[in-house]
Amino acid sequence: MPKTGEPQPKIEAAFFDVDNTLVRGSTSIIFGKVAFAGGAIKRRDIWRFMFEQMMFIRRGERNDKMAGFKDRALSLTKGQSAEVLEKLIDQVYESDIKPRLWPETVAALKNHLAEGREVWLITAAPVELAQAIADDLGATGALGTIVGKENGVLTGTLIGEPLHGKAKRKAARKLAKERHISLKRSWAYSDSVNDLPLLTLVKHAVAVNPDKVLARYAEAAGWDILRFKKRDLKKSR
Repeated sequence: MPKTGEPQPKIEAAFFDVDNTLVRGSTSIIFGKVAFAGGAIKRRDIWRFMFEQMMFIRRGERNDKMAGFKDRALSLTKGQSAEVLEKLIDQVYESDIKPRLWPETVAALKNHLAEGREVWLITAAPVELAQAIADDLGATGALGTIVGKENGVLTGTLIGEPLHGKAKRKAARKLAKERHISLKRSWAYSDSVNDLPLLTLVKHAVAVNPDKVLARYAEAAGWDILRFKKRDLKKSR
């Protein structure tokens, strides 16, 4: 233990994006489609979610329309009971999100934990969804977009900015300062060029199923690149 007044020793950490990195597809869209299929949204909206989920997987986050649908999935929480929605998260995670976890990325996450590093999920998805995944995998914690609550009811508006792009870098820096994490010795995993601010913040960046722009950047920078196929999910089941 360091003496009183002495700086704490720096630790290592690994930061994992969630959508298309830990999970195949967008967790916000999956949750929006499943949790509200009972009648809170119209059938045509469910089909639109399914279509956009497919396109999200094919194109990644570079398409501006995808960001719009992720925001729409968040907006559907407006007027919902926070308590009821929290209970739904566990249900949707077990039935529809957990089966989509990439086994190779999960293995990397658990390897970091075994090596004594902190592991943080950092995502634009709602923090409750990210925390459910973190809890199940034994990760240290999760940072995500925060949806406002008022008198036990979700407002459908965001508290602060969505954890996307430069906002992820800012959040990782703040967390590193609070927990004495050495970013110069840490790791980050993502599929999207939008996460370059986070990936370039750490020493060890890993591109997971990268979009075309990120793939080119990763190859030029000499980063590790992981690529998986849908059949890998079937094998893991």
